[in-house]
Formats: sequence, C-alpha cells, structure tokens
Amino acid sequence: MRLKSKRYKKESEQMSKEPVSLTAAVEKIKSFSSTKFDQSIECVLNLGIDPKQADQMIRGSISLPHGVGKQKKVIAFCEDSDIEEVKKAGALEAGCEELIKKVSDGWMDFDVAIASPKVMGKVGKLGRVLGPQGKMPSPKNGTVTADVATAVAEFAAGKVEYRNDAGGNVHIVVGKASFEAGKLTGNIEAFVSHIKKIKPAAAKGTYIKKMSISATMSPGIQVSI
Repeated sequence: MRLKSKRYKKESEQMSKEPVSLTAAVEKIKSFSSTKFDQSIECVLNLGIDPKQADQMIRGSISLPHGVGKQKKVIAFCEDSDIEEVKKAGALEAGCEELIKKVSDGWMDFDVAIASPKVMGKVGKLGRVLGPQGKMPSPKNGTVTADVATAVAEFAAGKVEYRNDAGGNVHIVVGKASFEAGKLTGNIEAFVSHIKKIKPAAAKGTYIKKMSISATMSPGIQVSI
C-alpha cells in the first residue's frame, strides 16, 4: 500500500465527515496546499446501476463548457480523400492501411482514435491491440462517426470519454486546480446533468448514490446530491 504524505494526511484532517455543497467542495479543493504541477480535478459518481447488465452500462463522451485544460493527441482512420481535411482539424496521424499497420506494429503515442464507419471493417483487426488500452473506436462514445473531422476537432480540444467501472462508478476529469472555481463548478454541473439525462431505463432505485471530487494528490470530498 502506498504511504500517504504528511500533506495528504493534513488535508484529510480538514475534511468534513458529512457531504458538503458543490461550491464548498470546490473551494476546499482549491484551498489545499499547492504542488509543483497543476493538478487535475476529478469528479466521481457512484451510480445505482448493475454493471453486469449490458442495458445498464454507462458509456459515452462529453465536451465540457470550460474544457479540461488539456489537448489530446488524436488519430483518425479514414479514407485517403479525407486525410487532408482531418489533419487540418487536428489529427496527429490520419489514413487507413498504413496507419493500421503502424498501430499494429506497436505505435501507441496517441490518446484517442477516431474512425469512419467506411473503414471500420479494416480497423476491427486492431481490437486486440486498442481494446485493452481503451482506445478502440466505438459508436457508443462518439469515436466512430461519419463526420470524422468534427470529432477530431472536439476530442483534440479536450472532449472527454467516460464509462462505468465494475463498481458502478463513473470517473471524469473536469479541469485543473488552476481553473476558476466557477469554471470547475460549471463543468461538474454539466457532467452531472448529462449523466442524469442518460439514465438507463432498466436502472431502479436511487440513480446517483454518491458524488465526490478530488485533485490528483488530494483526498476526495463528498458532495451532497
């Protein structure tokens, strides 16, 4: 087990044992001791879903109103006629056969892979390579689309993907510690609203059970729903 730093323990002692408002939680996170880098702020929702049931899985992508403070390296599997447009939109690499071979040979220096439905038949062979990395294009999270250029631009600008884990939790980065409190709050509210809108019809009982936010190196703060 990784030992907790003195700073982490001190911050833990400042925590309320009861859930606090989102505004108070954001203010507390920003008040913690600074580190030598700009920490990412993460929001975690514990959902009342059965992760073992396919019709209750939560997966998708979202562009937060204030971004997340990080641009992503995006590649695009597309037809040759679209390569120029897709690269102008921000793709690090674009193409089909050559790009598939490059990735198949072990090149993984990218964050997101976008694919056109027209080439997915060929891209499918990369499932064993990209699947374990969470980088396989999928219609569910918006990375398989006929409008490849738009998707590339959105993900390069910071559009984020999410999916529930085995415990029914959904994690997402909502910004940086350097963000103004209002921007962090706005991003979190947008994410929560989005998750509420996609509640699975099969999910019963309380949908959002718990909510917390934390920085990369800080303890989590529970937020009142």
